[in-house]
Amino acid sequence: MTNHKKGLIITSLGVLFVVPDSLFVRLIDSDPMIIAFWRGAVSGALIFFALLIYGGFSVFKPIIKSGIPGSIYIILIGSTTPVFVLAVAHTSVANVVFIFSSIPIFSIFFSYIFLKEAVGFATVLTSIIVIFGLAIIAYGSGSSDISSWKGDLLAVYVSVAYAGALTAVRKMKEISMVPAIPIAYIGTALIIGLFYFPFYEFSRHAALFLGHGLFIGAATWLLTLGPRYLTTPEVSLLILLESVLAPLLVWLVVGEFPGLIAIVGGFVVITALCVYNLLKLSNDSL
Repeated sequence: MTNHKKGLIITSLGVLFVVPDSLFVRLIDSDPMIIAFWRGAVSGALIFFALLIYGGFSVFKPIIKSGIPGSIYIILIGSTTPVFVLAVAHTSVANVVFIFSSIPIFSIFFSYIFLKEAVGFATVLTSIIVIFGLAIIAYGSGSSDISSWKGDLLAVYVSVAYAGALTAVRKMKEISMVPAIPIAYIGTALIIGLFYFPFYEFSRHAALFLGHGLFIGAATWLLTLGPRYLTTPEVSLLILLESVLAPLLVWLVVGEFPGLIAIVGGFVVITALCVYNLLKLSNDSL
């Protein structure tokens, strides 16, 4: 099997594992911060022990040398766990994942600002269309019972935080930041644990908490490994699948219809990004 095929399989599996993330939040009848605690604690612990088995404590040593970019990465990734759960709790799943699909656009502009990388006309045009699509989604939240601009704004923060974390990783290409993920997740869980008592709720929803953490842990690991063998456009296209599949899964299981306006806005965002990445992919193959 070629590295390219390996990358396609691993990344696709990673996307499939992350698709039920929002559904777990919907199914667990608990405080969002309790859900965030167990999401971070279980997934972080799984990745931590997998790293220990794979390479021992030595795999964590490079993180100490990562400096300010490494600290920024840990803080941003750690903050996304509670904010993601709060976003899903306050708006529709479709809105959240449609907004998440804008992460590559934020990444491009952060790369321009902090890494001094050029931004082409096609990128600017795509960004304008994506912003237009996000505006449609925000407008639809005002006329929907299951959507809210507050949840949409939280989803935008998660997109910006992920984009910032990806930019920090690119700033230190020589260091693998995979060991930083359990530090971020477990650290966030410990902070939440200072203000909430999550163990009573665990007895009520143990299977869902463990399943949620297992899926996120597996997705994080696979989506860290797979993209190493693929081009950026290929990764972006595969990750866009989550924006399509997650709302469909939630719709089928709990009957959450996001509303026609949100679907139109999501269609604008996903179409623009698909066209952009397909064009980049075709140019890379020439």
